[in-house]
Order: sequence, then C-alpha cells, then structure tokens
Amino acid sequence: MSATRKQRELLEKNGLPERGTIRVAGIALMLWLVLMLVSIAAGWRMYTQGMRPGWIAAVVTGLNLLGLYLLFALKVADQWEKAVVLRFGRFIGLRGPGVFWMIPIVDRIPVWIDHRVMVTPFRAEKTLTKDTVPVDVDAVLFWLVWDAEKAALEVEDYRVAIAWAAQTALREVIGQMDLADILVGRARMDQDLQKIIDERTTPWGVTVQSVEIRDIVIPQELEDAMSRQAQAERERQARVILGESEKQIAQSFADASEAYKENPTALHLRAMNMLFEGLKDKGALVIVPSSAVDTMNLGGLTGMTSLAAVAGTPPAPEGE
Repeated sequence: MSATRKQRELLEKNGLPERGTIRVAGIALMLWLVLMLVSIAAGWRMYTQGMRPGWIAAVVTGLNLLGLYLLFALKVADQWEKAVVLRFGRFIGLRGPGVFWMIPIVDRIPVWIDHRVMVTPFRAEKTLTKDTVPVDVDAVLFWLVWDAEKAALEVEDYRVAIAWAAQTALREVIGQMDLADILVGRARMDQDLQKIIDERTTPWGVTVQSVEIRDIVIPQELEDAMSRQAQAERERQARVILGESEKQIAQSFADASEAYKENPTALHLRAMNMLFEGLKDKGALVIVPSSAVDTMNLGGLTGMTSLAAVAGTPPAPEGE
C-alpha cells in the first residue's frame, strides 16, 4: 500500500478536513484573521461616528462570513497535481495547478491526481514457469497519469488497480516462459510486461513508461544442481579442447614423418641436431636408444673417432 493511500485512509478515519483544506489552512486562517481585525476596526470606527448598532452588526457579520467562505473555498494544487471537482456529485472539471476556488458544501474534491512519474514495486512469489519450476521475481513499474479525468472516473483506485494489473501480468508472462529463457531473457520479459500492462491501464488514463526486472530467485537445490551442471560443462569443454590439441599435434607429426620418409638425410640431420641440443650444456647427460644410434649410423662414427684419438691419426672417411 502506498504512502499516499495510507495518508488518505488516515484522514478519513480521523474525520479530518479534505486535503486541500489542510494544505491552505495557514493562508485561509490568516485571511480570516485579517478580515476579523478589519471587521472589528470597521465596527469601532462606525461606533465612534455614531452609526446605529444594527448596521455595525451587519457589517461585522458580513466580513466574518466572507472570511469563512475564504477558509473553505480557497484551494491550492501543486505544480504536478490536478484536482477533480464534483458539484452535487457530478464531474465539472479539473482544477490546478495553483490557487483555485470552489463553492463550499456544493463542490468537493474526492481525488487529487499526481502527474509525476510514479514507481510501483511488485513481485510474483512461487510462480511456476512453463517447465514447472517455482521462481520468485521482483520487478519495478514506472508509470504516469496522462488523463486525470479517466484516472478519477474510470477506476475506483488507480494506484491499487495498477499494482494488481502488474502482478497478474508478471505471473502470466512467467507461466509462458521456460526457466532458461527467464534467466537470460530479462529484456524480453520487460518488453512483454510493458506491453501487457500498458494495454490494461490505457483505458484508465495511465501509460506505462518501462518495466524492469530486479531479481529472479530460484530454489536453492536447483541452483546447486545448475552450478554442478555448469562446472561439468566447463570440464567437458576443457577435455574437448585438449583432445583437439592432441589431434593437431599428431597430424603435425604425421606430416613431418612424411617429409622425413622421402629424405633420410634430413632425418639424420634432425636427429643429430636434437642430440647436439641435449649435449651442448656442460654436464648434460642424454640417453640415446641403440636403435636410434644404429639408424643414424652414429656407432661406427663414434668408434672410429675414439680409435683415431688413441692412435693419434685422423680417422679415414667412410668408403675407403
């Protein structure tokens, strides 16, 4: 329930005057006191001039009645407000903003319409989605009154009606969407809600500017399950990426083997380069399989080099 409605109900409960009377009570009372002082001064002056008491009483009474009229007839509407005036129960027009007059007893102001942008929070609790998942959704509605006459005459309490219309529209939209669409499609929900609520409130002279979803709460058990599902999905993607990398590496090795297959010399040079890279650091130890040594013909070359070092003669080239 809005603060304005609470204030209005409190005034009606306590039997206080209308809102316009309270608003201008200071101004009206001041005018009434001024008229009282003027009537007293005028009566004293007429008494000193020898005027008859009947005339003096009539003047004072007339000024007092004028003050009472000002007290109950003077109203003030703020810049953003319109006053709905009824005369003998029939609508005669809107008044304000600013100072305006009304006939006491004959005219009355049942509603003051605020033309500023209003904010109405609303929510849907434990509402089932299309895939039967209970969710709690909080939203905010921004709206304004563009036709004060319709807002006052077409609906009993336009503020309460707007709040209920927004809540029922939110439940309707949630029931038509899956949970996944709700979690990732807030913009679509905002647009659908704005369209539905605006269609319902336009006959009341109210237009909806925007609707914003503030929060979506799902059950804790479902939230934990979704978290585990997301973690498993990330692990699956990591394994897929690793497998694709291994596949690319294997393809690279296969392409290299095809190149070395047609050129054994290139393979021997690559093997010697790998051996050199392993031995170039001092103190490094590289274990080479005997099959690799035989393939690269390094055994005979190493033996001949060692024998030449012992004999003191350079080794003879192969084939001699």
